[in-house]
Amino acid sequence: MNPQVKIAFWGTPQLTTHYLDALVQAGLKPALIITNPDRPKGRGQEIALTPAKVWGIKNNVRVLQPERLDDAFFQEFLEYKINVSIVVAYGSILPERFIDVPQFGTLNVHYSLLPRYRGASPVEASILAGDKETGVAIQKMVRLLDSGPLIAEKNVSLDEHLTAPELREHLSVIGAQLLMETLPKYLTGLLVPTPQTESQATFCTKIQKEDGFLDLTGNPVYLYRKYRAYYEWPRTFFFYEQNNKKVRLIITRANFVDGVFVIERVLPEGKKEMSFEDFKRGFK
Repeated sequence: MNPQVKIAFWGTPQLTTHYLDALVQAGLKPALIITNPDRPKGRGQEIALTPAKVWGIKNNVRVLQPERLDDAFFQEFLEYKINVSIVVAYGSILPERFIDVPQFGTLNVHYSLLPRYRGASPVEASILAGDKETGVAIQKMVRLLDSGPLIAEKNVSLDEHLTAPELREHLSVIGAQLLMETLPKYLTGLLVPTPQTESQATFCTKIQKEDGFLDLTGNPVYLYRKYRAYYEWPRTFFFYEQNNKKVRLIITRANFVDGVFVIERVLPEGKKEMSFEDFKRGFK
């Protein structure tokens, strides 16, 4: 493989640093990082740098943060003469011209065994479905979402107690390893992308805030899955009513014991986190 290959890395959240570190260790340091613009964060609404940008500054890699993937930015992107793009949780859909312009195309790391769970929430979908197995897929991107030919896949067992952020972290480590194993072979023509089986495709949608509502009279197995799937966002919640008072409670910790969904800690609206038992004793 040509050591001068120029890689553009498109990514934003903390998990992308696994891939960036792995690329450096493999001697494939990106020439360019493209990440979402910095946004206000927290109660103070201070501008927070994206984790990918922080990594880029630390490792002396040029960082671009376009507000829009428009004509002006496309012309800027062309100037870098990128050989291959790698996309991991960038946060926006890439227009087709950005996907196609690199010499070796654009590779995407997706957290499911494609063609299962194409779309925005494969980790959550896998937990909600109660899958015993999930995995990581590396695909060569095409215009249609998550439907590109496969470069590689890696199966992993799905622990029935893992939350979505824990599973995503686990898959990120595996995905980074898989990318490093396959990228050099792909760039030298030793790996030929394999088309997905369209008849087996399933889809998952973008999660909405209201999806976190739990009807506590429902199936306890599914309640626990939903708590795990939405642990980070939008988080699961329910309404507690006693003596004509009604309060929205966010579940911060729960468990599944002997077939029962057990709520352990909650965050009442406008109050501090507490045990659910303490809340019930004090709610009058």
